[in-house]
Amino acid sequence: MLELILCSLVTVLPDYLYRRHREGKRWGDQITFFTMWYELRWGITACLILTVALITIVFYYHPSTTNAGPYFRTIPLLPEGGGRVEEVFVKNGDAVETGQPLFSLLDSAQVANVNLAESQLDQIASAFAQAEVQLEAAQATLVQAQSALAQAENELAKKSELASRGQQLVSKIEIERLENNVAQRRGGVQAAQANITAAQTQISDVLPAQRQSAQRQLEQAQVALDKTVIYAGVDGQVAQFFLQRGDYVNPILRPAGVLIPSSGPESGRFQIAAGFNQLSAQVIKPGTITEVVCMSKPFSVIPMIVTRVQPVVAAGQLKPSDVLLDAQQRARPGTLTVVMEPLYEGGLMDVMPGSKCIANAYTSNHDLLEQGDLGLGQTLFLHMVDTVGVIHAIILRMQALLMPVQMLVFAGH
Repeated sequence: MLELILCSLVTVLPDYLYRRHREGKRWGDQITFFTMWYELRWGITACLILTVALITIVFYYHPSTTNAGPYFRTIPLLPEGGGRVEEVFVKNGDAVETGQPLFSLLDSAQVANVNLAESQLDQIASAFAQAEVQLEAAQATLVQAQSALAQAENELAKKSELASRGQQLVSKIEIERLENNVAQRRGGVQAAQANITAAQTQISDVLPAQRQSAQRQLEQAQVALDKTVIYAGVDGQVAQFFLQRGDYVNPILRPAGVLIPSSGPESGRFQIAAGFNQLSAQVIKPGTITEVVCMSKPFSVIPMIVTRVQPVVAAGQLKPSDVLLDAQQRARPGTLTVVMEPLYEGGLMDVMPGSKCIANAYTSNHDLLEQGDLGLGQTLFLHMVDTVGVIHAIILRMQALLMPVQMLVFAGH
């Protein structure tokens, strides 16, 4: 309507003034509702053509959408495993901080596993003490075996010396017995040394490995025990949280509630996502200036700037299935997803996350015009494109003024 009124001011109105003052025709006499088309045909035709052209230029170079809002992410409150609720630490609607416990599950099995792992560590500690005693015993046995070997070798040396002198005091059988005794004593020394080596290996390699394995089992059991207490991952507010002691919570079928973040990009307080027509893909770029009006903050126009344009249209996504794709099922074109952030700090402070918003994007050719290397026709066209953006800005402000009236009076909400 605004475009039609503006176009009529430079088409129908001059035509009427010409008919009235130049040709002397008067309204209600020669110019009536029945003769209007014939008398003002040139102005009406020019007005319609100019209106269509103006609307096309405005909506193409300064696109608008009602599919916008500060979308936010909700975090489901789920344990990693199912179980019965043992204790609830917060209530529905409470504000929580990062790391604050929310609820706990029955942990009898996990506590038993922790106690078992701790008892295994105690057993390994006792095995260390026993191995130390065995090492001392093996060392004492080695000293005893070495002493017995030295005594046997000394006795064999004396008897062998007497036998070498030709004396008949020592028989050959006695010498063989002494040699066997020395060999037996040497075997005892070797056995004692082997026992020492075995005890040292037990202390330095086997038991530390067993202790490390038991420590890992204890850590694993402790992690499983810690998972029975569910903590808040971010600052936020719990919602739909109506747990009671004894309720069964399952990570797939039975969530405990949701957590609404109160800070960060996912909270919906720092950016707005909008879905523009695909025709605006050549116009909207990162850095484009936009304006939004949100239902939760009426009478306010918030200046924004485009920070990211999604490189794909979500309506064209595919995923493997057992049914072949039929293009007819995707007749809906989909929109161009654009992410915007406030141009000034605190712009979305009073806008509730999830609010319904209207967004306008404005094409600016200022930098291109500043270069000065364009032709006259192109320069005039770009000036005209930048100027007609005022029309959309006026329309947006009219929508901001009429939004409460439209929603409360006409829509009955």
